[in-house]
Amino acid sequence: MIKRRRTGAKDISSSRREAGYQVRLFAPFRTVGLVSPTSVPFTSIPLGKTTFQVTTSVGRCLQTYDLKRGLQLVFLTRPETPSEITATLAWKDCVLAAWGDGADGASAVKLVYTILPPSSEYGAVTALQPTPALAVVAIAFASGPVVLHNVRTDKSILQLNSAPLQSQPVSSISFRTDGLGAGEEGRLPGVMATGGAHSGDVSLWDLNEAGRLMGILRGAHYPKSSASGAVGGGVNKVEFLAGQPVMVTCGLDNSLKTWIFDETPFSPVPRPLHARSGHAAPLTKITFIPSDADGAEGGGKWLLTAARDRSLWAWSLRRDAQSTELSQGNIHKRAKKVGILSGGATGSGSSGGLERLKASEITCVAISLNRDGGMGATPNAGPVWSNARVDSRKKGASAAAPNDMTGWESVVTGHRGDRIARTWFWGRKKAGRWAFETGDRGVVTSVAITACGTFALVGSSLGGIDMFNLQSGRHRQRYPAKSRRRQGNPEALQRSLIGDNGTEPLERAFGSGEGKHQGAVTGIVVDGVNRMIISCGIDGKLKFWSFTKGVLLRELDQFPLTSITALRYHLSNDLVAFSCEDQCIRLVDIETKKLVRELRASKATVNDFCFSNDGRWIIAGTADSIIRVWDLPTGHLIDALRVQSPCTALAFSNTGDFLATAHADSVGVNIWSNRTLFTHVPTRPVTESELARVQQPTAFGESGANSIEAAYEEVGDEDVVVDGTSSVVERLDEQLTSLSLQRNKPKEPPKAPEKAPFFLASLSSLDGSKPRRLASDKTGEDQLSAVAELSRITKLSKGGGSGSERPFTVLLREGARSGNFDPFISHLKGLSPAAADLEIRSLATASASLLLRSSSVVDDNYNDQQVLDERIPFVSALTSRLRQKQDYELVQAWMTVFLRVHGGEMLVSSSSGATPTDSAAPPSLLEALTEWRKEQQHEAKRISALTGYCAGVIGFLRTAKS
Repeated sequence: MIKRRRTGAKDISSSRREAGYQVRLFAPFRTVGLVSPTSVPFTSIPLGKTTFQVTTSVGRCLQTYDLKRGLQLVFLTRPETPSEITATLAWKDCVLAAWGDGADGASAVKLVYTILPPSSEYGAVTALQPTPALAVVAIAFASGPVVLHNVRTDKSILQLNSAPLQSQPVSSISFRTDGLGAGEEGRLPGVMATGGAHSGDVSLWDLNEAGRLMGILRGAHYPKSSASGAVGGGVNKVEFLAGQPVMVTCGLDNSLKTWIFDETPFSPVPRPLHARSGHAAPLTKITFIPSDADGAEGGGKWLLTAARDRSLWAWSLRRDAQSTELSQGNIHKRAKKVGILSGGATGSGSSGGLERLKASEITCVAISLNRDGGMGATPNAGPVWSNARVDSRKKGASAAAPNDMTGWESVVTGHRGDRIARTWFWGRKKAGRWAFETGDRGVVTSVAITACGTFALVGSSLGGIDMFNLQSGRHRQRYPAKSRRRQGNPEALQRSLIGDNGTEPLERAFGSGEGKHQGAVTGIVVDGVNRMIISCGIDGKLKFWSFTKGVLLRELDQFPLTSITALRYHLSNDLVAFSCEDQCIRLVDIETKKLVRELRASKATVNDFCFSNDGRWIIAGTADSIIRVWDLPTGHLIDALRVQSPCTALAFSNTGDFLATAHADSVGVNIWSNRTLFTHVPTRPVTESELARVQQPTAFGESGANSIEAAYEEVGDEDVVVDGTSSVVERLDEQLTSLSLQRNKPKEPPKAPEKAPFFLASLSSLDGSKPRRLASDKTGEDQLSAVAELSRITKLSKGGGSGSERPFTVLLREGARSGNFDPFISHLKGLSPAAADLEIRSLATASASLLLRSSSVVDDNYNDQQVLDERIPFVSALTSRLRQKQDYELVQAWMTVFLRVHGGEMLVSSSSGATPTDSAAPPSLLEALTEWRKEQQHEAKRISALTGYCAGVIGFLRTAKS
């Protein structure tokens, strides 16, 4: 039977397109990794007499760093500007920012004077900067020369940078103003620094006499890429801080650096002081750092990223200052040895060769922290990748391994066009000792690390897979394993692969040496117990290998239908997902070796994908600039984000908090918060036609959703749509009972009851004599309103209402009667911090008595003096705990919350007439607090004396005996 749609109902898809599709699962949070990614120069301003603040542009907002704090990020501007910032200027205590194309901002000016170049061959002017000398300006030309020109006399005073080897144009000029740095001993004024966008070097000039080149700061910034231009480089701006021997440089490589000049011994070239930087090219790989074996809380708070600039960065989501690049050794020292960097003033070296000393672009990353030793991973600082020229499969390769290590490398990377996989120390943030070469001399195309952190696997472009030991660096296994005589008998091999239960083999084994991939290995994963290795290749085959024997157990063939490009594994549900060239993501259960899901990504190529932390979702970034989310139990597309540029890499945190994405046009990492952690999000299927462009995260997180506000949002129930049909249908017949959402719909407004509801018996009188009744002759609706108003204080009654009271109230009242608050304190200590905070905030006040007495909904026999002011016995309970000399810190914490919530009502409690007349009643609130204060001061003195005594004893024991 086909159900009919509800007549007159709006089409859900069309209504959502009109209103604009809102992303439900993820909300923009912030962007990390941006320091100075644009060509807008920085601006600086002195802050008093102690420090300087430097401001850079990151697109539509500004970031300000404090020099005295080591270039610590102090604030970001908000809100965003309407368009990209084009210029900045620091003036007094303000920072001015300009944006837009300036089409409507032109103004008429009067030409006063024209300075002509010495020759027409000099080209256009590329930089202007006034000198400390009066009426003298420095002018840089496109052909390379820098001319110091006197404006008053219209004469050129000095011409620099005219040699053929130094003909690169200058884009920034600055003069040192502290009166030092020039001359043979650096005691004369007159130092000029120049830099250009075509090189990462900074030239330092002595302007005395005829002018000379004092030195060149080689490699100050990443050089401009000679390849496709995807890697940013060059010097954007050079500036000497006023009256300080400090120089600030900003590069097109997304970095901001400060340099200091040493006076003793004098050096014309400065040394690094502070630096803040990030990737200089779009990112290619992202992964969240997993928790280590001890379950440290760092899991999900660190990101490991790789980009086209040959760098590997670690980003902290808690504190930006902790972010750092993993060191590849002393690049500048090696550059000087091979002659790439020549520090002299006449040297012909160039920083453009620095990129050749780094490892090539990272294409695959694997990490496991179970055996990472942190800062103590290795006792000495040996050479990085020391066995790069040694066959790591030989026994001699392990000679460099120390015997007293507390841990070893935990990161393995593969590099473009390189047949060597390299290791890294995560704890020490530096390159490791080992360089693993593929056994068949093919290029490394995939890497993996076992869950235990002991073994690394490397896949090559020729189809081979090799396993190495991360502790010793030795080669341990090859997949498929070499043929041996004892493995030549298929029956003997079958018996050697008996499963763990000892009754049946794991799978039918292939012959020894068989099953090698016929193309590049595009993915490798290992199960959680080192029993099985799963690999995939460009040949379209998914292979299952025995971890210990090195033989092929089974394979699933997708060829010639498609080729496999990537592989992901989720440990909890034992599912592997692999992306194919036919724009499809397929999932296989590794226990049954069967295909369980196929997820189609329209007609766009899958750039990257990952599992959610609980294994319920698959998130994929595709070439059509859409990030899709599939629900694995149903196989439906439940959410999608249409972003501004294609997502090239993504990762989901193991805590489920964040989704990190990288995009083709950005050097930063976009962080999205998971909204399902703090609010209900309906997960109905969505269609491609509903998608709309979403706002991406910003550097300061203004576009992010506030988790507290979102938790209190009223989320409407969305109709579940399956196969394009709404589940909301009209009833087949008025008299027919069905499960339609229209059932039990009221025909008329509810009528007020003639009598009070039966549950009012819970509001019995305090003496338990008879149920109370409403005193006034009000309508039924008014009676219900009065009952609802009094329902919040029903826990105060001693009679019939005690059945609905919480244990907190019952134990507090019993403690007030008997004087023994130990059961109450034990119960309060057993509550969670959030529950204890809620109970303290919900303490009933003396105003409840006044409310009952002044209300007209109670009879005259109601005794309001028996209503308990819970704040008084609560303070008495804390006082008794102090007298018992127990739980001092807990008492302080509870009292802090109590005073923060109820502190404003204490004076009212003592003067509002709420003092009980019965002699057996507890003391007033102010008297109880005064008594608690006396006990707290007495206990604080006692604890202070004990602490001082212990400190003295420890100091005595630490003192060396004479």
